[in-house]
Amino acid sequence: MTMTPRERVLTLLRGGRPDQVPWFGDLDYLATAMIGRGQRPADFKQSAAYLDWHRELGLGFYLQGYFPFHTIIENCRITEWREGHDKHRKIETPRGVLHDCWTWLPESFTEGPTEHLLKTAADLPAYQFLHANTRYEPDYAFGAARQSELGDIGVMLAYLPKSPFMQVVALDAGIIATVEMMSDAPEHFEETLDVVRASHDQAAAISLTSPSEVLMIPENLSSESVGPALFERFMRDYQQTWTARIRTAGKFSCMHLDGTLKGLLRQECTVGFDFIEALTPAPVGDLAVEDWAKFCGDAKTIFWGGMPGAYFSPHVSEAEFERFTRATLAVMRREPRYVLGVADQVPPNAVVSRLHRVRELVAECGVY
Repeated sequence: MTMTPRERVLTLLRGGRPDQVPWFGDLDYLATAMIGRGQRPADFKQSAAYLDWHRELGLGFYLQGYFPFHTIIENCRITEWREGHDKHRKIETPRGVLHDCWTWLPESFTEGPTEHLLKTAADLPAYQFLHANTRYEPDYAFGAARQSELGDIGVMLAYLPKSPFMQVVALDAGIIATVEMMSDAPEHFEETLDVVRASHDQAAAISLTSPSEVLMIPENLSSESVGPALFERFMRDYQQTWTARIRTAGKFSCMHLDGTLKGLLRQECTVGFDFIEALTPAPVGDLAVEDWAKFCGDAKTIFWGGMPGAYFSPHVSEAEFERFTRATLAVMRREPRYVLGVADQVPPNAVVSRLHRVRELVAECGVY
């Protein structure tokens, strides 16, 4: 019997063997570019048409950037303004002023921080005050509506907050300033992480009772910047605490690891996640798909990824795309431990016909 994308991935997550390797992908980046070019309406990603697009492509749906809580900052004065492509934010607290700037890059349809909120250890008191005065309220409406629209195309996934350390590294300071703060004011830095943890735990508890079937800790990790020592010191406890609570709640857990793998994949497989998502293999990453299971030893974590986003761009030849996809499926069909996924996202210049082609190749080469 032929399974649907939803049946395939749920069967795998429950320890069974689906009819073929599940094929899921993140189309958010491509959709953002299409909206920016005027090819799709502004609300496309929130609409039922977005799910229909996945059905048309034969691609399982799971990612929608959904945080099931509303963040409320109190006792601070927040000012936001735009200057061209720059988005500024100033947060005034009784213990200091924080400012950041994120810049939109129209050529690549993305944004990034050009000035971080945290710059030196002198900013830690204000940052502590900010998180100590942040509260959260459930915001389940979008998730409930999306759940009712999903049908057979996929699963509903929501985010917890990042671990406090990755909140600082990935969003609010960057790795260089983080290391400098750890060196200049180690006790104050760790105290700050404790304050952020108390805040994030509140939001995580709200995520736990959301309608979503799958909950992600969206760490956005790469072992080029965070290796085993920092992981063990600052991240493991948060991840283990919440994966255990997610399992007790009857939901599936995952985390996002889309950079280099050798420094962290083995460690992350011991945390308790049901799957690790967006795994980027060689030649784009540093560990070939056929080496993932052996590298991680006895861990039973499901591997989700394997198709670098670059392979959907015209910079990779059709012949190499075909060869690589077939070779990846030859590994993944050996045992029901893999979800073929895009690592990390389908790019704005994607050759869309290749998404159709993957569906055909999974039917041809992805049967166990």
